[in-house]
Amino acid sequence: MNELLEVFFASLRDGYVQVSTFVAVTVLAFGLIQYRTDGALLATIEDNERLQVLFGGLLGLTPGCGGAIVVMPLYVRGTVSFGTVVATLGATAGDSAFVILALAPEAALYAYAIAFAASVATGYLVDSVGLGVTRVDNAVSRLSPTATPDGGTVINSGIGPNPSHDYGCPAPTHAHESGPDRRSRVLTPLSHLAHVAWWGTAVVGLILGSLYLLRGGPEVALTFGVGFDGLFTVIGVVGAVLSLYLYAVGRHYVGEGQIARARDSFSSVYDTLTHAAMETSFVTVWVLVAFLIYEYAVLLTGLNVASVAAAAGVLAPIGGAAVGLIPGCGPQILLASVYAEGGLPFSALTANAIAQDGDALFPLLAVDAKAAIVATIYNFLPAVVVGIALHLLWGPVFGMAEFGFGVL
Repeated sequence: MNELLEVFFASLRDGYVQVSTFVAVTVLAFGLIQYRTDGALLATIEDNERLQVLFGGLLGLTPGCGGAIVVMPLYVRGTVSFGTVVATLGATAGDSAFVILALAPEAALYAYAIAFAASVATGYLVDSVGLGVTRVDNAVSRLSPTATPDGGTVINSGIGPNPSHDYGCPAPTHAHESGPDRRSRVLTPLSHLAHVAWWGTAVVGLILGSLYLLRGGPEVALTFGVGFDGLFTVIGVVGAVLSLYLYAVGRHYVGEGQIARARDSFSSVYDTLTHAAMETSFVTVWVLVAFLIYEYAVLLTGLNVASVAAAAGVLAPIGGAAVGLIPGCGPQILLASVYAEGGLPFSALTANAIAQDGDALFPLLAVDAKAAIVATIYNFLPAVVVGIALHLLWGPVFGMAEFGFGVL
């Protein structure tokens, strides 16, 4: 029982200090750019047709799903090409990017650079050859008979709007419109207090996390008290608990109750801070789930995940790409966490980075299911090719071990 509790508290602590605090900084930075520019970034993308695929890849490359989610409504409006959608979704590493950036930054640099290059190349190929949704209508209609026809792909060197789309409809959202009353006498002030306290722990946690990285990622004793180890544990556990509260309760009383959705702009700095806190809390929950699943699986079964993946051989990167087909960030965070523990090869991580779409696929699925399915297929194919190539070439040619590459 003591060992189970130690794993639980260590996962809370490490997930918050080593991952969530760095997530908060990245999400906040992106939000402040949106707040200061008041949506000018989107206008730049719309006005540069030839560079749209590149811009889409760069937005997808930003950690989290925010940059990619921004692009999806532009395709629905017919202002960006289908190749831009493919490049954006392919370059997206979702919230799992935060895990790898925090725990294996060198691996993140290589994996996401490869994913960006492969996705942008695929996007330009889709646009130049005319591999839009209409070219695969018959095949996809068997999977999705009620899907709408194509609309945003490049036709005759121009971007044609989709007449079947209702451009006036609101963008898909994760808001809880029928959720709890956001004007509770108790929960509203309590949630705002928790939000402020969360940012306080995030600042301290960021300092501790940075010192942890500068020290080379040493073992930190699970102890509550004064000193580096004690503060590391206290801040980590408190920050994780506050994140769980904000995700489960607080987001209904602070802000709009939305998660995994980008916004064009923000009304104030506090609004920006609120959005960043809620997005980070969402990531924190999934990181904790991933950490606990992995740690308890190893503890209770004695399973050596690295040995299983090594025995899988070339199936490992194919499996990584297959996991990337699952919409959402949860499974991808779990895969990234397993890689950070040395349980998966680099080829599987890279294949997953290319194939996964994170939460960015949900808005497109809600409006144009056919386009979402085709974009996913277009990203899965290069993911498998690149993953297998890395598996065959990484060790023999570059003399590097696939397992544990870049992990701190």
